[in-house]
Amino acid sequence: MKQVATDRKVVLFGELMMRLSTKGHERIVQAREFDVIYSGAEANLGVALTAFGVESFMVSSVPDNPVGQACLNYMRQFGLNLDHVRRNGHRLGIYFVETGAAQRPSTFLYNRAGSSITELRKGDIDWARIFEGKNWFHFTGITPALADSVAEITREACAAAAAAGVTVSCDLNFRRKLWSQEKARAVMEGLMEYVDVLFTNEEEAETVFGIAARDSNVRSGTISTHGYEDVAVQLKERFHLDYVSISLRESLSATANNWSGMLYDGKRFYTSRKYHMDYIVDRIGGGDAYSSGIIYGLLTGQDLQESVEFATAASCLKHTIPGDFNLVTFDEVLALVKGDASGRIQR
Repeated sequence: MKQVATDRKVVLFGELMMRLSTKGHERIVQAREFDVIYSGAEANLGVALTAFGVESFMVSSVPDNPVGQACLNYMRQFGLNLDHVRRNGHRLGIYFVETGAAQRPSTFLYNRAGSSITELRKGDIDWARIFEGKNWFHFTGITPALADSVAEITREACAAAAAAGVTVSCDLNFRRKLWSQEKARAVMEGLMEYVDVLFTNEEEAETVFGIAARDSNVRSGTISTHGYEDVAVQLKERFHLDYVSISLRESLSATANNWSGMLYDGKRFYTSRKYHMDYIVDRIGGGDAYSSGIIYGLLTGQDLQESVEFATAASCLKHTIPGDFNLVTFDEVLALVKGDASGRIQR
């Protein structure tokens, strides 16, 4: 796989947030201090693509106060283009994280109602201008879940991207703490008419669209690759997609997972090698890291098998890094793809 991202430009639309994490493996109820970083699903993907040489433009909104400024300052250090982030509203969304271990899962607590992005309205963003000279638009199912107004803006963005000839990708990213399965299905089915590339995982296709994989049980960590091939076929045919990519997580415990990925183009299934991750530092952003690798491969015309291998390796490495961002280089991912998984110190 070659690093050939010259002049590729990606647009992302989603919420920018403050993440407050407990120290180590503390519970929220016992914490006396929190680590502060800033993130967001689409920003996670944009930072990863930026590291691979793809210019990434974030479209969002943060409040015009010191907290909003701190968020932008944090994002800028990783090269994300923030020219289209508006300053409006009164608060930045927050989420609290306690990191699980062994049989205790990690948990989220959201405090994002009334955040800056929910105060945007359809027509506030000049999408036609933003998409000039761009190649790709990406959003996740988290964004339309934030408010009906944000769902309307997401649809507006998708329509503008399609009109501009820009490839549209979506990660289903169902969050049951934000909306119901019924609401998610109604909204996401309406957006699928614009989507060219769909990302999902071992649970979301069933949760959102009612398409279940045979011989799989995510609770027990049992994953059937053939079952998910059938899911990919159904998704592609139902929504007339160009590509479907499914990340496959076998959750053995909060700190030990098996990880692989699959890409389907309507002709063939491309399945990656499986990584056993026996010490997960932070799994948040792992799916975004995977999607970034697939998008990179499709944007730059890479071989599809190489693309899914690159994406899976990139995500595997993300699980070793605290925080939401995949702060690895193209060469580091390529080294893992080529088999350097020893973890030996680099001098």
